[in-house]
Amino acid sequence: MMKRRKYKVTIAYDGSSYSGWQYQENAIGIQQVVEEALAYLEGGPVRVFGSSRTDAGVHAKGFVGHFHLTKPIPPKNLVRATNSRLPDAVRVMKASYAKESFDARLSAKGKEYRYQLYQSDIMPPHLAPYWTFCHRPLDLDAMRRAASFFVGRHDFVSFAANPNRELETTVRNIFSFEVRRSGPRHTFVVRGDGFLYKQVRSMVGFLISVGKGNERPEAVRELLEAKAPRTARVETAPPRGLFLWKVFY
Repeated sequence: MMKRRKYKVTIAYDGSSYSGWQYQENAIGIQQVVEEALAYLEGGPVRVFGSSRTDAGVHAKGFVGHFHLTKPIPPKNLVRATNSRLPDAVRVMKASYAKESFDARLSAKGKEYRYQLYQSDIMPPHLAPYWTFCHRPLDLDAMRRAASFFVGRHDFVSFAANPNRELETTVRNIFSFEVRRSGPRHTFVVRGDGFLYKQVRSMVGFLISVGKGNERPEAVRELLEAKAPRTARVETAPPRGLFLWKVFY
């Protein structure tokens, strides 16, 4: 019997046409197309375990997965061979052998997400799949102040959607939350130990409301302290602007 080897891969993808990472019965997820490409190389089923779930339409620059192969394929060859079987929207960026103790999800110490917003009178068409458009002026200082209230260990139940599954806790630790601007391009950069279902898009959606002047920056602190389930007051930003940027181990 051939010895199985464990691999760690970093995957980038354009999620525009996919239902997210997770395999689904009635839609195509990134997990499915990656597993199909690896199954061709392996000559049998391969299960890929991902670092997290991503929603339909969300992108990734640094998604991480792990899996086992019985065929001894060097990591550099694995990258080239897998990419030759993948659609253009999905790419294995790098691969390495992994220790048996490594788990793409459980070994993660934190994640960085970036949300991209284009504020102008006109959205350049080539940016449309990856940037959310806003024609209204935004108060950068107010958004930065609001973002600062998210930093720390809080109960984020007010900024998450119901995942339709049991959760041990809705408490998460946000390490940092920056709002960067370069001309019309606004980038929201958030790092934390983990995120709830639609948490990043909910936080960004609320910051955009603050930027428009519809909410006060201090309202973030008030909602966190209230620890009440999310209401329509907290809008969910569209998925196309969101990237899973990096996973930390």
